[in-house]
Amino acid sequence: MKYLFTICGRAGSKGVKNKNLKDFLNYPLVYYSLAAIYLYKNKYGKNDTVITTLNTDSDELIKIVTKQKSIPIYVIKREENLCGDFVSKVDVIKDCFYKTTAECSMNCDMIVDLDITSPLRTVSDLKNVIDIKNQRQDIDAVYTVVHSRRNPYFNMVKEENGYFVKAIASNYTARQQAPVMYDMNASIYAYSPLALTKKQSNIFFNDKCGAVLMKDTAVLDIDSEEDFLLMQVIAEYFFNTHENYKEIRDMVVNMDKSKKLDLRHE
Repeated sequence: MKYLFTICGRAGSKGVKNKNLKDFLNYPLVYYSLAAIYLYKNKYGKNDTVITTLNTDSDELIKIVTKQKSIPIYVIKREENLCGDFVSKVDVIKDCFYKTTAECSMNCDMIVDLDITSPLRTVSDLKNVIDIKNQRQDIDAVYTVVHSRRNPYFNMVKEENGYFVKAIASNYTARQQAPVMYDMNASIYAYSPLALTKKQSNIFFNDKCGAVLMKDTAVLDIDSEEDFLLMQVIAEYFFNTHENYKEIRDMVVNMDKSKKLDLRHE
């Protein structure tokens, strides 16, 4: 199989300044995604062709990613029209797909995106997403989810005509009666190359998708410095108590060591 792994990150951020450039528990945040790719390749994909692409408009992020020597990186400098606040991530993935496959003359079987700001994942999570996508050729994408803590049929409300009402009208009196809901946790996505070329970006996830349930690590959207600090507290716990999370952290440490060794010779 031939896989294109993508890492995408813009230079700016309104909620947390330069969050894609930050250290997470003393190591570059982006290394946690790179570590998952490295471990997947070496544990499960030894016979696969794997190319990893960084798509960014940040020179500093390029420096951070290319300093490590564990994974070769193909770099795409993001064009200005793909840098806005309302640009679909799917359009950025398409840009990675078109440019990388053209430059590398690669017939890609799957595109797998790992979000920089979701460091709490395991190699098994990544394998599960890839396996489901390989098994289900009828679906356009597979993404990761966790059980939702709120349910629009039961305990989510909206304002309507001056009153607050259930987000979705229902007569359920207990949460267990309501349809099960999931949160997309923005960690891992696996795309069909054909779907990327044919399907509209703004409706990409409206149909023909599959999902893999991840462990609920109280994953946060990093929209403030407090979110970032709290995620590090949670991550420290998982790295110290769960071996499958710890192996990602151990790989991050090794990647950082290889970077420092390289710097001594500059």
